[in-house]
Amino acid sequence: MAEAAARRERRALLGESGRLMIVAADHPARGALGVGPHRLAMANRADLLERLCLALSRPGVDGVLGTADVLDDLLLLGALEGKVVVGSMNRGGLQGAAFELDDRFTGHRPDDIERLRFDAGKLLLRIDYDDPGSLTTLESTARAVDAMAARRLPVFVEPFISRRTPQGLLVNDLSAEAVTRSIAIASGLGGTSAYTWL
Repeated sequence: MAEAAARRERRALLGESGRLMIVAADHPARGALGVGPHRLAMANRADLLERLCLALSRPGVDGVLGTADVLDDLLLLGALEGKVVVGSMNRGGLQGAAFELDDRFTGHRPDDIERLRFDAGKLLLRIDYDDPGSLTTLESTARAVDAMAARRLPVFVEPFISRRTPQGLLVNDLSAEAVTRSIAIASGLGGTSAYTWL
């Protein structure tokens, strides 16, 4: 694995277009396997890897975001050559769990992203004003931002204001006000915002 990571052809984070299209493949590690009505669409690893290789071969697809298991397989398959590779950092908030918003950093660490010569890290920041787990996630997110900045590695932060429905389902508030608030909160995390992408 280390040899494949060391010889991987890298590219600039942004190309000439100034845009970045990244295929997200970190959902299975959170137990989120469904796509539309297909509850186990991402459960078949061989099928998932085949689809990812196909997507990465398409013009305009710059790279992939994934957990260690997925990125390791893609690395060994040679599918990450000349692509942007983003390591998924916090996957502890399992879909549907009572502790979903206490979203521990159980995926890539900043050390891993640096060691493997990946291009960035990504974390999910869901904030529910009624769930104390959000505070734990806020604090650990700030430390992750600091650790990535110390290595001069970009960290993509995906913030949401979230709430639970009466049935207990966690939903993200996509209203303009909530998105603006989540961005303001995420922007101030850590000792520097120099490497934070929202």
